[in-house]
Amino acid sequence: EAQLVESGGGLVQAGGSLRLSCVASGFILDDYGIGWFRQAPGKEREGISCISTRDGVTYYADSMKGRFTISSDNAKNTVYLQMNSLKPEDTAVYYCAALWGVVAGTWLDNGHRMDYWGKGTQVTVSS
Repeated sequence: EAQLVESGGGLVQAGGSLRLSCVASGFILDDYGIGWFRQAPGKEREGISCISTRDGVTYYADSMKGRFTISSDNAKNTVYLQMNSLKPEDTAVYYCAALWGVVAGTWLDNGHRMDYWGKGTQVTVSS
């Protein structure tokens, strides 16, 4: 059974950093791209970044460039999201998701279908 499990969320002060992890199991990670998304209360889901674990190609939403960095460790079946200079408006539930095929920037478009989703990890940034 395919599964994605996020971890690393928590409460952090503005200006701080967090590294989120997404551990994949039950499918061949090389065949899939992984994306990070977030959803704040009362807001639509936002795409943050996605990565091809096969060749390391990455894409970022324009609004997420500069403070967020996606990376992968294939030996650990894990994709990371490093978040720096966090702001209160970054408060949200952060999800990772997988989609079979060639990674593209359009994966970050609102409502883009993904094959598998994790249950999310809460990130709260205090002012």
